[in-house]
Amino acid sequence: MKTLQVLCCVAVATLALHGGRAGAASQMVLKVPLAFATTLPGMGSTAKWMSERIGIASGGTLKMKLYEPGKLIAPGEILDAVSTGEVNAGYATAGYWTGKLPAAQLFSTIPFGPEAGEYLAWLWYGNGMRLYQQLYDQAGFNVKVLLCGIVAPESSGWFSADVQDVQQLKGLKMRFIGLGGQVFRKLGVQTSAQSGGQIVQSLRDKTLDAAEFSMPAIDRMLGLQKLAKYNYFPGWHQQAMTMELLINRETWNRMNKAQQMMLDVMCRAATADSFAYTEAIQAEVMKNNVSQYGVEHRYWPRELLATFEKTWLEVAEEQAQKDPFFRQVWDDMSDFRASYGIWKANAFLPRDARQASHGP
Repeated sequence: MKTLQVLCCVAVATLALHGGRAGAASQMVLKVPLAFATTLPGMGSTAKWMSERIGIASGGTLKMKLYEPGKLIAPGEILDAVSTGEVNAGYATAGYWTGKLPAAQLFSTIPFGPEAGEYLAWLWYGNGMRLYQQLYDQAGFNVKVLLCGIVAPESSGWFSADVQDVQQLKGLKMRFIGLGGQVFRKLGVQTSAQSGGQIVQSLRDKTLDAAEFSMPAIDRMLGLQKLAKYNYFPGWHQQAMTMELLINRETWNRMNKAQQMMLDVMCRAATADSFAYTEAIQAEVMKNNVSQYGVEHRYWPRELLATFEKTWLEVAEEQAQKDPFFRQVWDDMSDFRASYGIWKANAFLPRDARQASHGP
């Protein structure tokens, strides 16, 4: 009898530990189609990093099964598939949904936007995540969103010729997408959206004069260092890019509190790891591009950066006039950044001094 009592007590304690729910909620497998291949540093590799750890960390009660892009769901269909329950989760970046949700761009990457630390401060400790969830809720998407990765800045493109004046941009044929692409279009660049494979062929055929794609470590995988001599910095259009884990709302509600907490904590850990990893791997690639391929790194002149920023603010205002929720998010982020400004101005070493000490 005592043995039976002990076993009953253990069972009750175990049930309580897992949120008081039995059955399906005690074990949950998230089937996660990916927008980016797991071979892409920080973008797809972060989901893999998380999937390799969450089963162990949760004691087997929560697992992730990943599907490479297009294997289960096409990347552009992930949001809809998660919302309808076709799949119970998905991993992407909010910028993919710009055609449906204009404000989604502000939760992915922003020209002259916050660097990673400031971005995370707004998302996690400002109104960012509340607005991020509202983005999907008010549009009728049945999803729970978790910030689940942030990656290092991109370069701002590979150019066949040295560009030192805004007039040299006019008529330039360039692969450039997103809000940054809108900025360059206003400055006379003929932008187009092309996949990685198309970029390579177009640069070879000289039907493109320049191309923006990603950070140096990913650009290297495409071989862009072999096709264009000048790699321009900084990535003014993308100082950081966030990744999201989308979970079907009914799936989220079926999870017990421990499983929900595990996902939240693991996504925060994945966010830290993705940033550290993508920061760590860029320098060696840049050095190798110079020594092996004769790449020349260029840092945009201050005058041109000022022109890009002025044009970006025009684009942002145009977007805000078209979409009320874009306006709401943009104003909230701008207010946060204005308040944050005193810390930013005083807390860090001068960026120019770092460049002088360590090179551009």
